[in-house]
Amino acid sequence: MSRIPTPATIAEAPEKSQPLLEAVNKQLGLVPNMFRLISTSPQALEGYLGLSGALGKGALPAATRERIALAVAEVNGCSYCLSAHTYLGKNVARLDDGEITANRNGASNDPKADAAVRFAAKVARARGHVAEAELSAMKLAGYTDAQVIEIVLHVALNTWTNYFNEVFKTDIDFPVVEARAA
Repeated sequence: MSRIPTPATIAEAPEKSQPLLEAVNKQLGLVPNMFRLISTSPQALEGYLGLSGALGKGALPAATRERIALAVAEVNGCSYCLSAHTYLGKNVARLDDGEITANRNGASNDPKADAAVRFAAKVARARGHVAEAELSAMKLAGYTDAQVIEIVLHVALNTWTNYFNEVFKTDIDFPVVEARAA
């Protein structure tokens, strides 16, 4: 059970959050618990959705974004995000079980995506303290400066949702995938 009350419906959320939750419902066909819980602070929901939406228009493919989310959730030990992104990885990004396992291990079976996922996992584990050689490896793998910036921002955004869901113990509303360890 979540540590703070989760609005059960859009109508029970703060008034300023309701249009934002309606937009989530329109996009996803449902409003996951995490969004309803974040909606307790309309400003936090607006900020999260704004950043998430902007990154969704970025230069990284959706599959790579899901791979990064899986790697970061495993690094941070967040079962809610692992559950959500395993579901999204399988059903939206069409990642197979072997790829999801590789992502959770901080890697990918796709050579180009492997560089991004390894870098993202390193950024998460090292809290941003990466060596010049790791940035150079991203260039060698074919990533632009803009894409590397987006990867770092994906790590930060996913770390925020991981922390949020762990602090408030958001009820998992996807098929449950347990984090190995934080």
